Amino acid sequence: MARSSDHHRGAGMRTPKPTGRVEKNANGIDLVLTRMLPVGLQEAWTALTEPESTARWIGRWEGTGAQGQTIKLQMGFEEGSSWSDVVIAECRAPNFLRVQTIDESGSWDLSIELTAAAHATELRFVHHGLLPGAVGDIGPGWEYYLDQLLASITGGPLPVWDDYYPAQRDYFQGQKR
Repeated sequence: MARSSDHHRGAGMRTPKPTGRVEKNANGIDLVLTRMLPVGLQEAWTALTEPESTARWIGRWEGTGAQGQTIKLQMGFEEGSSWSDVVIAECRAPNFLRVQTIDESGSWDLSIELTAAAHATELRFVHHGLLPGAVGDIGPGWEYYLDQLLASITGGPLPVWDDYYPAQRDYFQGQKR
C-alpha cells in the first residue's frame, strides 16, 4: 500500500539516502553534510542568506544580517514554529557563515562553507558540538533541509519529511559509535 506522502514524490523519485557523517573532536562530535549546488557561488550565497530565498527552504528571518548582529528566524516547515534568535558569529561573504541559534530548546552552533567548483558550488554544512545522543534525531532534519535548499534552487520537487525521519535515524545513530 502506498504511503500517504508518496503522491508528493515526482515520477522516478526514490527515498533519499543519508549522506551526513559524524566527526569526533575535543568538543564532542560535529555533524557534517555536503551538497553540490548547481549554481555559481554568488547565487548559492543568496539562497543561503537572503530572506526571500531562505523562506523557500528553511524559514523566514527578520533583522540586520551582518556579523555580530542577532536576527529572528521562524522555521517555515515545522508546525507551530516560534521565532528563534540567531547570532551571526562570523560572516565572510560569499564563502563562510557561522551562526548560533538560541531558542527554548537550547543553542546550536552551525556553519556553512561555500567553495566554487566547475559550474557549481560545493556546500559544507557543520553542526558543531552536537551531543552524541541527539545525532539520530537531528541528522535526518539537516538532510531534509539541505534537500529543501537544493529543490528551492533547482525548482525540483520538495522532499517529503516522512522519507527522512525516522527512516534515517539508525544511519546517524550508528555513526556515533
